[in-house]
Amino acid sequence: MSQKKGFSLNTFIKSFRNYRAYYKLHPDFRKIVIYSESGQDWHHFSDIIGKLLDMGKKVTYITSDLNDQGLSFTHPEFRSIFIGDGFWLITFFQFLKADCLVLTMIDLNIFQLKRSINPVHYIYLFHAMGSTHMVDFENSYDHYDTVLCSGQHQIDEIRKRESLKNLPAKNLVPHGYARIENLMKQASVRSHKSVKPYTVLLAPTWGPDSILNICGKKLVTILLDAGFRVILRPHYQTAKLTPEVIQDIVDTCSGNPLFSHVSKMGDTDSLFDSDILICDWSSMSIEYALGLEKPVLYIDVPKRVRNNNYTELGLEPMEISIRNQVGAVLSPDNLSDAPSLINSLCANPEKFKAGIRQFREKVVFNLGNSVAVGAAAIAEIADKVKVKEDM
Repeated sequence: MSQKKGFSLNTFIKSFRNYRAYYKLHPDFRKIVIYSESGQDWHHFSDIIGKLLDMGKKVTYITSDLNDQGLSFTHPEFRSIFIGDGFWLITFFQFLKADCLVLTMIDLNIFQLKRSINPVHYIYLFHAMGSTHMVDFENSYDHYDTVLCSGQHQIDEIRKRESLKNLPAKNLVPHGYARIENLMKQASVRSHKSVKPYTVLLAPTWGPDSILNICGKKLVTILLDAGFRVILRPHYQTAKLTPEVIQDIVDTCSGNPLFSHVSKMGDTDSLFDSDILICDWSSMSIEYALGLEKPVLYIDVPKRVRNNNYTELGLEPMEISIRNQVGAVLSPDNLSDAPSLINSLCANPEKFKAGIRQFREKVVFNLGNSVAVGAAAIAEIADKVKVKEDM
């Protein structure tokens, strides 16, 4: 019998067995359940999981990625289970029995993955510092009970939408953003002195309107001709959907010793080895600027907009407002100005860092303490949720 493309009988059987294994767990392991879409989520969850375990809480970690580091993490009070994409994941969500489910996945209850028919408290953990109302669908966050917010902008946006659409008020927790804290810690122990020729990290988002698709080769050529070191770090979706765009740049520039290409997902060396980031609408730019205290040059390609009604809230998205706070904006029509802008932005790193530190204190909650705050909020919710009698 022919199988659908992408279907794996082994994965289907493994997911079925693990689905059953979940319901054989002691009920205490179904009080705090965490769902990870991919291994990339582990770095958002791992510190909070560690803190919950330190607090004596039991945690069950469900992942749809066989390469997720969470599957190899061991602790007496921790359980990890793989349930792949498809039928068993949809079934797991629809009939889930748990006190609370923590996830970084947006669009709950909008597409295939629905809220359970059973009472479950859903807790959303942001995996980016950006706003909620432009790059995501307008209802992407409507179906969570609690949202752990990284900054006041997210609280303001969610509350404004609730008011405009008469939605039930969610429990919004001033949480913070551990990713920025971790970058700050790593940067403090990794010495990098900014010297000419500056190293430019080109790491844009993906899609037909991204830098690489619109003007990538031209921009890289201009930078190399100006004597900058250039690290090309394309989004994995660009490599997947339009690999020819990347290959064209690599073929053209690979002979230049100032050029390097990073294709490994999860690479962090390029973040620390660079002096400036060139980006477009990727939320990575916020982490780079606030976590590493380095400038960003934004190429002003068309916005990434999934919610065409985002102006209804009357709140400027952080992806727009932050640009002139952490760097400069350059039109794709004026790429020849990029070298002078880079030299200007990198000229006084200590002054730039001082400004970033002041700005960061205003826009990020609980800087340096977000893990403890997030774990405490999750534990408190789990303790309050009524234990299901039929579990």
